[in-house]
Amino acid sequence: MPRDATLNSLGLPRPTAETRVVVAMSGGVDSSVVAAELAAEGYDVVGVTLQLYDHGAALAKKGACCAGRDIHDARRVAEDMGFPHYVLDYENMFRDAVMEEFAEAYLAGTTPVPCIRCNERVKFRDLLETARDLEADCMATGHYIRREVGPHGPELHRAADPARDQSYFLFTTTAEQLAFLRFPLGDLRSKADTRALAEKHGLAVADKPDSQDICFVPDGDYARVIEKLRPGAGSPGDIVDLSGRVLGEHRGVIHYTIGQRRGLGIGGLSEPLYVVRLEPETRRVVVGPREALATRRIPLRKINWLGDGPFPSQAEWHLDVRVRSTRPPAPAVIRPLSETEAEVELLSAEAGVSPGQACVFYDPEGTRVFGGGWIWRGR
Repeated sequence: MPRDATLNSLGLPRPTAETRVVVAMSGGVDSSVVAAELAAEGYDVVGVTLQLYDHGAALAKKGACCAGRDIHDARRVAEDMGFPHYVLDYENMFRDAVMEEFAEAYLAGTTPVPCIRCNERVKFRDLLETARDLEADCMATGHYIRREVGPHGPELHRAADPARDQSYFLFTTTAEQLAFLRFPLGDLRSKADTRALAEKHGLAVADKPDSQDICFVPDGDYARVIEKLRPGAGSPGDIVDLSGRVLGEHRGVIHYTIGQRRGLGIGGLSEPLYVVRLEPETRRVVVGPREALATRRIPLRKINWLGDGPFPSQAEWHLDVRVRSTRPPAPAVIRPLSETEAEVELLSAEAGVSPGQACVFYDPEGTRVFGGGWIWRGR
């Protein structure tokens, strides 16, 4: 569909030079390319980088985001492209909104997704409000996802490159936020295209490796971070089978996740065992055969619905769902229980479904994202 000639490339009805765009810059190649491209088009770009975590700790790992090096890289891109750049201290906000819940989730025997919480509570809430305070007309990010305007308003769609699609981590984005957000990289077909754009603009970050770890766990040792936030969290307990028979002792529930096989420390058994359930109240790690992990019915709460009508407007929705970021969407039936709760029935059982993870809804015949909810243990 051709773009309305009265709108600029960001879909706003004003000249490019009079359109202010705040770009959330992490210091990586993706957000740097977004800022550089928009600046080259003539937009009034303002770069903002969030200081989220202690940089001395983060610098221990080259690939960690939001580290001191990343702030330097973002600032350099702004200088090279000639637009202002600000660093905002969000450390206290990030700790309260993301890190504390991360620790509490593991202590409760669930598996959190802090990147979703960061997008929801920091980037798309607090930073978005900062962008409005800066009198921006919109805010752009380097996420690989698409925003399309449908008959009922802005819609969220999967990225053109399935390998880079970040829709699982952005399902909590609201319709109101979508009206203000822009995702210029969503239509790119590969990360190579992004790096080619970085080279075109002469950006020093063109070959910078992608961040792989949670930013406040730069060495991958999340249990150590939890113990720092919650001293004494690593209390030992029993590893038991499904019948309750004690098989061994563990170092603390925080060291285990649903579906885990390696590192259980209970060798000499006739078949491989997996973590099937975590019981923080009794400090027990329950293990069983792989088939014990199979799950078809999943309770959800705190649903964010991005469909055109109210979520409970029909008895059930036949959609595809993704229950882990690494799994492809699969057919399911979603049965609303209220505006924010539902039961999901998977047509084919999934292994390793864990409370604390997200279940994201997709159009089975297209690319649209219909929101999603948080998996919990149920009543």
